Amino acid sequence: MAPEHPMARLGGWEGYDVQSCVVEVREGISWCIVRLAVRAGRQRWCSSCLKPCASIHDVEHRQVRDLPVFEHRTLVVFPRVRVACPRCGPKVELLRWLDPHLRVTRRLGESVAKLCKVASILHVARHYALNWKTVKALDKAQLARELGPMDLDGITVIGLDEFAIQKGHRYATVIVDPSRKRVLWVGRGRGREDIRPFFELLGAERCARLEAAVMDMNAGYQLEVQQHCPNAAIVFDLFHVVAKYGREVIDRVRVDRANELRHDRRGRRIVKGARWLLLKNRDSLRPGEDIELDELLAANHSLFVVYVLRDALKDLWAQRRPAQALKAWRSWYRKARRSGIGPLRHFANKLRSYLPGILAHCRYPLGTNLIEGINNKIKVIKRMAYGFRDDAYFFLKIRAAFPGSG
Repeated sequence: MAPEHPMARLGGWEGYDVQSCVVEVREGISWCIVRLAVRAGRQRWCSSCLKPCASIHDVEHRQVRDLPVFEHRTLVVFPRVRVACPRCGPKVELLRWLDPHLRVTRRLGESVAKLCKVASILHVARHYALNWKTVKALDKAQLARELGPMDLDGITVIGLDEFAIQKGHRYATVIVDPSRKRVLWVGRGRGREDIRPFFELLGAERCARLEAAVMDMNAGYQLEVQQHCPNAAIVFDLFHVVAKYGREVIDRVRVDRANELRHDRRGRRIVKGARWLLLKNRDSLRPGEDIELDELLAANHSLFVVYVLRDALKDLWAQRRPAQALKAWRSWYRKARRSGIGPLRHFANKLRSYLPGILAHCRYPLGTNLIEGINNKIKVIKRMAYGFRDDAYFFLKIRAAFPGSG
């Protein structure tokens, strides 16, 4: 019996023996060339039906990349067997270390996918000297295998939010399970018809068991949830309501006030540049900004009113009894109406129609903090990949970043 080649001890090429291993320099790059020979007398399996096959249809020599050996890139040269399967016809034989039609070994593919979790496709491609399209395909296939179909049983609450794939042009919707901190579904678009596939996937029985859906004030989301999940309470979260208040009230009043000060250049410049100061929470202010904010509010009554009423609006979500929340709402609404500030009165009138979803927060004290965290992670994923053109791959990366707990 011929002695085992030292290279064979690395393992991984099941069904083959190492014939030779040499180091060659090609165009200034060091390669470890491993040549394999078919092991005699071994059982072969069809890669299609996974049944044993005794007959060989033909053999062709193939070259595939494997994990580097020290500083050398590794190229494996071996005879690839096609079996004559009586059920499927000519098919490549099943090899546990090499997927059909791939030019890299499975362990190299797995290593590429692991590195893609912490590095961009471009950097991984450079590290392994592979084409970036190959790296993306390997990572996408590995993610699909790891994640598999989503388990949708036992879901009682969902959270919905939109995020920008390409700001101003392309948007998508993410749906999460807040209790298990996992992404359930990601889909292109933010309209009713765009999120409908999720509820079709969920099924009528699971939809009927859904108790609540947390969302922003997107009418499309609300209508679609009500159609498919008649027992689910619509819950509007604090973050989006306050963000909308900032855009439609504080920003508008600030701009109007700046226009009133057009003859006071210094005062106008201070008010115009105070946007983020007004939108920040007090506990997020940097040293010295609290004094600057107090001086600004003391000098501008309308800004003072909308700033104070923003904090009062937040208090609605601190209530845990519907009666207390309703009383707080009536007090806030009365003050907004009596303020005489146009943008504030207009916002209060619009918000009135969303009152049931605000009061539902007492029964379901949920927020979209998880979703906002997911949106921040999505931005990181996009930056690492310099943007994504393949939505399916992008959505797999999002699911993988939030696999859930429990």
